[in-house]
Amino acid sequence: MDEETFTTLSTSILCTGLILYMGFIIYNLAKESKAGKYGTLVLFFALGFGMVGFIAKTILTEVLQK
Repeated sequence: MDEETFTTLSTSILCTGLILYMGFIIYNLAKESKAGKYGTLVLFFALGFGMVGFIAKTILTEVLQK
């Protein structure tokens, strides 16, 4: 396995793990603060917006390179 392939795979796997962990943190924050359904939705939208941008950037990069 060459360096470029390793870097691509490890970045994808580790960023996916980080995004899942951040989702857990947001869920735990909502649960501990007793935010309710609407508050939980707002927390996931506001705090998860950066993750959505990162995912969209990755998808757009792959689509435009082909």
